[in-house]
Amino acid sequence: MNKYEVLGVVGEGAYGVVLRCRNKETQEVVAIKKFKESEEDDVVKKTTIREVKILRMLRQENIVELKEAFRRKGKLYLVFEYVEKNLLEFLEMHPEGLELLNAIAYCHQHNTIHRDIKPENLLVDPSTLTLKLCDFGFARQMPLKPGPLTDYVATRWYRAPELLLGDTTYGKEVDLWAIGCITGELIDGNPLFPGESEMDQLFIIQKV
Repeated sequence: MNKYEVLGVVGEGAYGVVLRCRNKETQEVVAIKKFKESEEDDVVKKTTIREVKILRMLRQENIVELKEAFRRKGKLYLVFEYVEKNLLEFLEMHPEGLELLNAIAYCHQHNTIHRDIKPENLLVDPSTLTLKLCDFGFARQMPLKPGPLTDYVATRWYRAPELLLGDTTYGKEVDLWAIGCITGELIDGNPLFPGESEMDQLFIIQKV
C-alpha cells in the first residue's frame, strides 16, 4: 500500500471496504478493495481466490479491470481501475438509462455467473457512458457436473424466486432475473420488487 495515497472511501461490501487511491508513481487514480479479515480467514481466502481467478480470466471492456492483487500485514488488497459512478448514482442524474447486457453476455459465454447484479455493482464513466460490471465476490464458474450451489447470494431486491425458495441447482438464469429487475427500475428509478424480507419479496413478486 505504500505506493498508493488514499483519497477517500468509495463504499463497503460484504467482505471489505473500497478505497479511492492515487498511485504515487503514475498519478493514476484506482479503486482498492481492502478486505476486513486477514487471509487466514477461510471464507475470505476462498472468496478472494475465486474473485481474482475469475477477473483474470474475464477481460472485456464492460467488466471492471483488475490491475493487481497483493498482501500486506496479513490483509488482502485488490486494485481495480477507478470508475466514477455506479448505476444507482447515474440513474439519479440520467434516468434514461444506458446499455447493460454486454458484460453479462460475456460472463455467461465463459460459463461464469455473477450472482450479485444490482445497481451498486454497475459502474458508469459519465464522460463516455461506458458501463463496467464489478464486485465478483459472489461470482463463480459453473461446475462441469451438476452440483449444489449456495442459495444465499444476490441482494434481496434482485434475488430470483428460486433463490428465495432455497434452490441450490440454479444457473445463469439468476443473473437474467436481476437484469430484468434493473430494467424495470430504469423506467422510473424505483426498485421493482422492494421486499422487506424473503417472504415479503415473494409476495411482492407474485403481486406484480
